[in-house]
Amino acid sequence: MDSFETLPEQEDAKRLLRAALVEGPAHAYLFHGPPGSGKRRAALLFAGALIGDSDRVVRRAHPDLYVLEPLGDQIRIDPVREMRRDLHMRPFEADRRVYLVFGAHTMNEDAADALLKDLEEPPGYAVIVLVADELGPLPETLRSRCQPVSFRRLSQRAIKAHLAARGLEGGELELAARVAAGRLDRAERLLAEKPRARRAAVIELARAVYLEPGFDAVRAAKKVTDLAHARGTEVRKAAEEAATGAETERELEQRLKRAERGAEREEIADALDVLASWYRDLVVVAAGAEPAVLNCDRLEELSREGEPGRSSPAEQAAGTVHETRRSFGEYNVQAGLALEALFVKLRRDMTGAFGTVG
Repeated sequence: MDSFETLPEQEDAKRLLRAALVEGPAHAYLFHGPPGSGKRRAALLFAGALIGDSDRVVRRAHPDLYVLEPLGDQIRIDPVREMRRDLHMRPFEADRRVYLVFGAHTMNEDAADALLKDLEEPPGYAVIVLVADELGPLPETLRSRCQPVSFRRLSQRAIKAHLAARGLEGGELELAARVAAGRLDRAERLLAEKPRARRAAVIELARAVYLEPGFDAVRAAKKVTDLAHARGTEVRKAAEEAATGAETERELEQRLKRAERGAEREEIADALDVLASWYRDLVVVAAGAEPAVLNCDRLEELSREGEPGRSSPAEQAAGTVHETRRSFGEYNVQAGLALEALFVKLRRDMTGAFGTVG
């Protein structure tokens, strides 16, 4: 069994990568697809096979592996310049050097322009792999110089199989597979108690929008950002405890900041997905399609609150959340202000047509 067999689904991507290992790789690849689809792990497995030492590569401990990630919300030009200088160093141990750029869609214009120069004429021993959640922010000039490798959202069956292998079963397995919404990373997080508590808190915010006469959009937004800050602190602490001492103090601090900010943004994105799923489920229940409900552990509340006359406002609310989620992913928006504006709109969407549920 080759290492790609550990990746669920993604047969087209695996077929292309296996062929590259047999026939020889291109100088640059662009792995793209939704978060949690396995493309980051695929990039590490591909790099491990190219270098010939999967164990050290997966641990990011091989001298011929270079990993670049966003610091905060963007990849800026200075880290790309550092990578470009490294790019012209010959391999230390292997026949190749592999450069992984995670979060490539967050590169600002200057960083993308700087990287483009080396994508046009890279050293023969270098393979560059860009990993992006979306293609839109990347310049066409950059995309055209990479071999595209597409990743799709995972099926519920694949998520279930992964979670079942971790020992989850019964109703908890069904719930986690549905709520994960095709994302393996979210499925992993749902195994822990704190993410489940955070999800419950966000669902209560979704309901408070139309249940509480005195609903406060500012307070609701702060609740989400507080949840994000708490998760960022958890992730930073875990990364700090796992530090090996091989980095300089500056390098460690940069990595900790990156981990913390990344976790905060991920938590806000997850909260937006939970909000959207709740309003979507109200529409589903109103249509009498209960088996399609995502939040199946909350079917009692959904059945009580998802009356047919409320389907249209709920659908509009789900669309409002999706639009905010899109803006949050594509632009460097200020989270607190964006969330306040979102909850104001949700209040309008959900109460304008029929008042509070009561």
